[in-house]
Amino acid sequence: MIRQFELVEKVKAYNPNVDEELLNRAYVFSMKAHGSQIRESGDPYFSHPLEVAGILSDMKMDLATIITGLLHDTIEDTIATRDEIKTLFGEEIATLVDGVTKLTKIELQSDKTKQAENFRKLVLAMSNDIRVLLVKLADRLHNMRTLHFVKLEEKRRRIARETIEIYAPLSARLGIHHFKEELEDLAFKILNPDARESILARLRFLEKEGDQNLIQSIIQELSEVLEKNSLKAEISGRVKTPYSIWLKMQKKNVTFEQLADIMAFRVVVPELSDTYQALGIIHSAYSVIPGRFKDYISTPKPNGYQSIHTTVIGPKKQKIEIQIRTKQMHEIAEYGVAAHWQYKEGRTPEVQEYQWLRSLLEILEHASGPEEFLEHTKLEMFQDQVFCFTPAGDLIALPKGATSIDFAYAIHSEIGNHCVGAKINGRMVPLRTILNNGDQVEIITSKTQTPSPTWERFVITGKASANIRRFIRTQQRSQYINLGKSILTKAFQHEHLTYSEKDIEKVLNKFQSESMEDLFALIGEGRYTSYEIIRTVHPDYNLKYPPKSRDSITKVPEGTKDVLDTFISIRGLIPGMAVHFARCCHPLPGDKIVGIIVTGRGVTIHTYDCENLKNYAEEPERWIDVAWDTKEEQQQEMHTGRLSLVLFNQPGSLAAITTTISKNHGNIVNLKFTHRSENFVDIMIDIEVKNSEHLSIIMAALRACPLVSSVDRAKS
Repeated sequence: MIRQFELVEKVKAYNPNVDEELLNRAYVFSMKAHGSQIRESGDPYFSHPLEVAGILSDMKMDLATIITGLLHDTIEDTIATRDEIKTLFGEEIATLVDGVTKLTKIELQSDKTKQAENFRKLVLAMSNDIRVLLVKLADRLHNMRTLHFVKLEEKRRRIARETIEIYAPLSARLGIHHFKEELEDLAFKILNPDARESILARLRFLEKEGDQNLIQSIIQELSEVLEKNSLKAEISGRVKTPYSIWLKMQKKNVTFEQLADIMAFRVVVPELSDTYQALGIIHSAYSVIPGRFKDYISTPKPNGYQSIHTTVIGPKKQKIEIQIRTKQMHEIAEYGVAAHWQYKEGRTPEVQEYQWLRSLLEILEHASGPEEFLEHTKLEMFQDQVFCFTPAGDLIALPKGATSIDFAYAIHSEIGNHCVGAKINGRMVPLRTILNNGDQVEIITSKTQTPSPTWERFVITGKASANIRRFIRTQQRSQYINLGKSILTKAFQHEHLTYSEKDIEKVLNKFQSESMEDLFALIGEGRYTSYEIIRTVHPDYNLKYPPKSRDSITKVPEGTKDVLDTFISIRGLIPGMAVHFARCCHPLPGDKIVGIIVTGRGVTIHTYDCENLKNYAEEPERWIDVAWDTKEEQQQEMHTGRLSLVLFNQPGSLAAITTTISKNHGNIVNLKFTHRSENFVDIMIDIEVKNSEHLSIIMAALRACPLVSSVDRAKS
C-alpha cells in the first residue's frame, strides 16, 4: 500500500507547488472516516482510496482529483456528509466527490438492468466534469486488481462483465489506453480463464522455442536502422495482451498461428516531421504488409489519439506492428483526456469547465463502428435527458425537467392514472418535483385515485399529457352527462312537467345530438340550457324562470332527501371538470350556494351573497339550484376557504396566526401579503377546512389572538 509521504512526493514530482497541507488533511480525514472498515481481501478499507489516489497521481492529475480519489467513498460508506467535505475542502472537491458517489449508487443498480446503453449515457450525462469519470475509472481499476478476493463467483463475474462491457470501452473512448488494456485483461481472467491461459501458454511456448530476447533484439535492430539515418528515437516493444489476441482470433476467425501481429513496437520521436521520416526509413529497410498502414496523425481518432501504424516483416523475419508518434502524442495515447489536464495555479473554474466539456464533446463526436461506445451518439443528444431508477433497478430515460408523474406514466399508464404520491431517494416529495439524474423513484398508487386536471400544467412528456387528456375527456364527458341529466330532470320537475326521454328523443336533431347522452353532455357543458330543451319539447308551455337575484334564494334545508329531490347535488362531481368552485367567494359546505352555467365549462358554484352574481342577473336561464351532499364520507373532503386578516406589524404575528390555524386543524395552502404599513399588515390566507363551520371556529380563534386586529372571509 502506498504511504502518505510517498503520495505527496509523487504529486510534488510533477506539481512542485502542490498544497501539501490540504493533501495531508484529506489523507487523515479519509483514514479516520473509514476507521476500522475491512475489505474482502482483509486489508484496511482505507488502502483502497489511497491506491485510487496513487493511480490518479500516476496520471499526473490535479490536486482536486487526487483528493477526490482519497475521499470518493466517504459519503457512500461512512458518516461523512457533502456539507462536511465542502467545509473542509471546498465546493470543487465536494462536487467531485458527490459526482463519484452518485455514479457508485448507479453502478450498484446496473446489474439489475440490461439497458447498458442507457447506463452508459447516464454515466456521461451525470459527469459534467470529466474528472469524475477518471476517478471512477481509477476506482474500478483497483477494484478489478483485487477482484479475486471476492468470495461469490457470480458477483465476480457480474463485476467483470460490467467492466468489459462498460468501463473498458469508456476508457478507450476517453483515450486511456493502458486503463483499457488492464481492465480488459483482468475481466478476461474472470470471464474466460481457460482461453486466457491457453493464449498465455502459447506465448510462453513461442518465447521458449525462439529467441528469449526476441523483443530486445528487434528493438536493438530498429534503433540501429534509425541511427544510421541520423534519427534519434525511444523504442519499446511488447507482446499484445491475451484479450486483444483472443478478440482478433474471434473477429477474424483465425487460429493463434495465423495472427500476423502478436508483437507491437512503439517508436517515439522528438518532432512531428520526424514521424514521417521514421516511417520512410522503416519502409525502406523492411517489406511492408499491404493494407496494414494507418495514418492517425493526419486524421486523428475521435478521442484525440495520433500515431502512424504500419505492419512490416521486420528484424528476425518477424511480422511486427510499429507505431510511430511524438512524445506528446504518446502521452495522449497513454492517458487520453487526462493528458490534456495541465495543472495551473489560479486557473478560473470557467476555463477549467470549458476545457473539459470541449474535450468530452470532441471525444464523443464520432464513432467508427457498432462495437464502439455510444455508436453515432453525441453528448448533445442526451444532455437534455435524465435517467432515473425504479426500486427494482429498471432504468427510465426521461426528458430534462420531467416530474414524478412523467416517471409514473413512463412505467405504465395505469400507474400514472392511479398515482397519489412519490418517494425520491426514499423521501416523500410533491408529484410536481423535477427529477435529477440518478434518482431512485418509487410511485405510490391508490385504486381510488384518478388524474387531476392540474397535472397537465407541469408534466412534460407526451405520454403523460396524452393519458391525462384522455382521462379528462372521458371523465368530463361522464361528468357532463350526469350533470346535464340532473339539470334537465330537475328543470322538468321544477316546471311541474312530466320528464319523458321519448319526447326529448324526437327533438334531438334540433340540438345536433345523436343520442340522449350527447344532449345531456351538451347541457352539462353549458352549450344548451334546460329551458331551451323544455321550450322545444313543449313549445306552448309558459315557463317559470329561476330566481333573478340572490335575494330570492331560499335557505336550503339541511341534509334531507327532499333537498336532493329539489336541488342538484354536486356529490361525485370532480372539481375542475364539470363543476368549478368560484375563486371569488370560495364556497364551503354549509354555505348557501347557487350554480351558474358557464358555456363550455359546466357549472361554477358561488355563495348566494357573492358580489359577482350580479353579472348574471339578466341571464336567469344560467342559474340552477344546487346543494351540498351531506353524506358523512362527502363531509370528510377538504375545501379551500379564504380569509382576510389585518395583523399588528410586530414580531411573531405571523407565527401566532399559523400556530392558531394549525391547532384548529386547518391547513394553509396559500398566503399573500396584500398591504403593509408601519403598524399593520394585511394578509390573504387560503385554508383547507371541512366546511363553513370549521372555518368559523378558526376565525373565532384568530379573533381571540391579541396580535390580530380583524378577521373576515374574503369576498373578492
